[in-house]
Amino acid sequence: MNYSLRKRILVTGGAGFLGSHLCERLLADGHDVICLDNFFTGTKDNIAHLLESPYFELMRHDVTFPLYVEVDEIYNLACPASPIHYQFDPVQTTKTSVHGAINMLGLAKRVKAKIFQASTSEVYGDPAIHPQPEHYWGHVNPIGPRSCYDEGKRCAETLFFDYRRQHGMRIKVARIFNTYGPRMHPNDGRVVSNFIVQALRNKPITIYGEGTQTRSFCYVDDLIEGFIRLMNSPDDLTGPVNLGNPGEFTMIELAQTILELTGSRSQLVHEALPQDDPKQRKPDIGLAHQHLGWEPKIPLREGLEPTIAYFADLLKREPN
Repeated sequence: MNYSLRKRILVTGGAGFLGSHLCERLLADGHDVICLDNFFTGTKDNIAHLLESPYFELMRHDVTFPLYVEVDEIYNLACPASPIHYQFDPVQTTKTSVHGAINMLGLAKRVKAKIFQASTSEVYGDPAIHPQPEHYWGHVNPIGPRSCYDEGKRCAETLFFDYRRQHGMRIKVARIFNTYGPRMHPNDGRVVSNFIVQALRNKPITIYGEGTQTRSFCYVDDLIEGFIRLMNSPDDLTGPVNLGNPGEFTMIELAQTILELTGSRSQLVHEALPQDDPKQRKPDIGLAHQHLGWEPKIPLREGLEPTIAYFADLLKREPN
């Protein structure tokens, strides 16, 4: 039993982009936070400012191995989330999603903790329905180069709901759409970080295909607010719940906005579309709005400004 008024909360992948922002928010809300990361894509720079807090603990650990700690809640965010990183070792990516889910669900079962799964809009694949509602089952290639991530996350959702049906566990599943903000990895191959880094270096901005494919971009602070609201919602709201910004932008529109905000001299160059790259991505957030009172507040231009400032500072500190 936890005799403290503070919740003890485990965040796997806690030194990553989303995880570090979540750890920061949970500490600010007065909780005791264990940040767990194997540092494949996470970095100590993301959580260095939290290390002085007596209520923050950092553990180097891989979720594909069992873990034994006493906690009240678990946020399972551990998994490389960009194609460059998750395709580097696709077998390990699948293991992280599947074995990681099994290990964290096993921990939650042992200590009777509530557990949150960071799932993804990639479970919808290249969608035949637009925008994507939670009841849509998706259109996913099970044997393609992205399937280690897409199918790994789909299997993790299966495990979460089977653990609930079989063991009565308290689960929360969020399907995360494109999110951006400070602490994104500069070499993760994602479109926002790619465009910003290329623009700041005045290098050509890479547009895949015609640039008419769309994405929806949610600022990280909005997303973390959605995480907290979903975790704190009644136990019968298991999800999956879409969390993302329904504002839709083409790649050309995003590139032009970033060029304008950075004052860059970069030119746009077109390359072939990667295999299985979704043409459209936009969340239906009706469930989140209805049950969590949640919707994004920060428009794209407003969120891009601190993100660009973060990358500008990062590039200044690069070794020559």
